[in-house]
Amino acid sequence: MSQIKAIIGLGNPGDNYAATRHNAGAWLVEILAQQAGAELRTEKKFLGLYAKVVLEGHELHLLNPTTFMNRSGAAVAALCQFYKLTPGELLVAHDELDIPPGTARYKQGGGHGGHNGLRDIVSALGNKDFNRLRIGIGHPGDARQVTNYVLGRPGKAELETIGASLNQCLTTLPLAISGDWARAMSQLHSFSG
Repeated sequence: MSQIKAIIGLGNPGDNYAATRHNAGAWLVEILAQQAGAELRTEKKFLGLYAKVVLEGHELHLLNPTTFMNRSGAAVAALCQFYKLTPGELLVAHDELDIPPGTARYKQGGGHGGHNGLRDIVSALGNKDFNRLRIGIGHPGDARQVTNYVLGRPGKAELETIGASLNQCLTTLPLAISGDWARAMSQLHSFSG
């Protein structure tokens, strides 16, 4: 298994979206940068906010694209081209409707599952074999309400639940980054749901 060399957090840019469920992936990268004592700074060539950190001895590129969600692929492709990264060296953190809040799951490769950010990354890379960190936000119960739901802000209790799952993700990240997917998945999946 490839070692993870970059973690990309998906979300939409700007203050209007910062606290919405769709930005759960970006929240993870923000917390990770903060814990590593790094600041995510605007990097035009990567179309996003970027930092380089060291986690448990592993150098990592952190990127939150500042394109809209459905254009995330351009930022990811730019990072990959510049640092010669393969899809297997990426971990893309994103919100996941099919998992309840408080639960998170690692996934290796696969389709986009209707997620516009993943769809654009698959298209831009011409490859779906990148790793994902699926952060549960739950489903509104009606497909017609999905857009308003993901672009809505979670209530206090829900936000605390999502925050707890982000902390669980951070606890297991060193295992995932080093390529020990079996243990990373086992630990993360035992925390939740």
